Amino acid sequence: MLYLSQLLGISVLDATGEEIGKVSDLAISTGEVFPRITSVAFLGPAKTPFMVSWRKYVDEFDGERIKLNLESHNIRFSYLQPDELLLARDLLNKQIVDTQGLKVVRVNDLKLSQSGNILRLLGAETGVLGILRGLHPIIEKAVVGISKLFRHPLKEQIIAWNYMDLVDRDLSQVKLSVTHKRLHELHPADIADILEQLDPQQRARVFEHLDSQNAADTVAELEDEFQSDLIEDMSEHRASELLAQMDPDDAADILGDLPYEKAEALLWLMGVQDQRRIRALLGYKEKSAGGIMTTEFITASEATTVEEAIAKVRDLGREYESVHYIYLVDSLSRLCGAVSLRELVLADQDTPLGDISTNEIVSVSPEVDQEEVAEMIQKYDLLAIPVVDDGKMLGIVTIDDAIDVMEEEYDEDLMFAGAGKTQPNEGLRAAIPWFLRRMMWVIVWAIVAGGAFLMGAFDSIAEQILVMPISLIIADVVGSLSLNLLIDIDEGQSAGIGRLFGRNIVIALVVTAVIGLLAAAILGIAGDRFSAEYALGIATFANLALPLMICVFVTIVLGTLFSAIGLVLHRKDKILSDLPVSLILMVIAIAIQLAAAVLIGQSGL
Repeated sequence: MLYLSQLLGISVLDATGEEIGKVSDLAISTGEVFPRITSVAFLGPAKTPFMVSWRKYVDEFDGERIKLNLESHNIRFSYLQPDELLLARDLLNKQIVDTQGLKVVRVNDLKLSQSGNILRLLGAETGVLGILRGLHPIIEKAVVGISKLFRHPLKEQIIAWNYMDLVDRDLSQVKLSVTHKRLHELHPADIADILEQLDPQQRARVFEHLDSQNAADTVAELEDEFQSDLIEDMSEHRASELLAQMDPDDAADILGDLPYEKAEALLWLMGVQDQRRIRALLGYKEKSAGGIMTTEFITASEATTVEEAIAKVRDLGREYESVHYIYLVDSLSRLCGAVSLRELVLADQDTPLGDISTNEIVSVSPEVDQEEVAEMIQKYDLLAIPVVDDGKMLGIVTIDDAIDVMEEEYDEDLMFAGAGKTQPNEGLRAAIPWFLRRMMWVIVWAIVAGGAFLMGAFDSIAEQILVMPISLIIADVVGSLSLNLLIDIDEGQSAGIGRLFGRNIVIALVVTAVIGLLAAAILGIAGDRFSAEYALGIATFANLALPLMICVFVTIVLGTLFSAIGLVLHRKDKILSDLPVSLILMVIAIAIQLAAAVLIGQSGL
């Protein structure tokens, strides 16, 4: 097999065998499953760029040189056709979309196959082998050999051409092979995952190539921070069109995150009906039933027949994507029943809806917390739950919104537990923060010891530095647990902060006592109380163990303070991460331990 990196720079000879240049690029025809090399570009005499047709003018190719079938003075420049790309210019070292793996990757090399004089592109090498080969083939062979010795051989990571789509170039006018899976053919959720991996400029360029409906569905699938950024980067007219095509609840969520002036401008550009539906949702509290409901639901009277109801669903079905029930209302628009689509299909056409409806309707008020709404949908196995105010129906919360709420609450619980939401294929970028987080106490310990040494105070606090890892580890654990306990408190599984404070005092006393007993046992002060070593043991215990015990006790009790702060922030829909909490507690623990050691030393113990 051949690689583009091996071909760039090889000699190009004319029919007489004279070298007339070095290969600078190869062109492919994109209209094939495995694109054929159609042209070779090279730098001729005096760095003059040339491009010639591979099929017409390449006479011999042995992998190390290209020989043409005409003399240099007869060379005629060829031009790229609309369906052609240059491999080095358009693909090498560029970001592409892997439409099979649903990720954005960098092309480190391109793999080709040879059959006689015909070259074809197989795919893009996105792994480390392509990087090593680009540095030098010897480096690649050396690393491959070493990896085999350790029984972890490096493997190629090839993405076939028919699963590649370009990020930095619009291919909408390029005729691709019928098997080439383009970005716009993916599910909107998959497109959203890919867009989130791009930088803002590339994200905007790719987004421009999506049709309006696909773009609207994709925006709805993006994470909140990407939604608002993308909308703000668009023209107001384009943004308004997309928001109008989205479900009202999704559009309202996005507009709620935008500056007031921007949101108002986008609303006024919409049609009256779209604007009214979205405005009706903007007045409700965020993370409440009203804040996540949609106004796209179908109502009918009890006297409406099944045939009439089905006709109504047909008229609105394409516009209303989340139709699972027909809700029955009386003359005062009060909710009085519901009919599932299943019952609707099974009933006779002349049957009134009142005869097949259920009157035991589970509903919620618009002020109910979104998590409680999701739990009710799960408990009663509903596809949607109506939102009712004073008997009148305002909207519905659908099961997909409930799943989003559950995922959001789960992510918040992970944040409290000290585990962030990880992204697939993060590799080293995810491993480094994880390692630093787990070894943070070591880093803090090393900084304290190094600082003491540089300031010449190491000898005076050497004993405290020796046992400081204990206080740092406990501070780290307390920082994480103080926020983990918020999950139980918020779910009503605990009596609250007061009970937590009492429990922390008990735990602090037990842990402190255990440390004291262990220190006493290690120092041997439980031996002969009248020996000379006893006095020395008491002094050592006082100078070494007592500061540590005081530090541990205060640190554990202080965890309650951060639990209280975290609970207040959580109820304001804000998250307090355990990382800064643990770091602050570590700093406090060091200060308390050193201060206690100084005070005990000054007391003459």
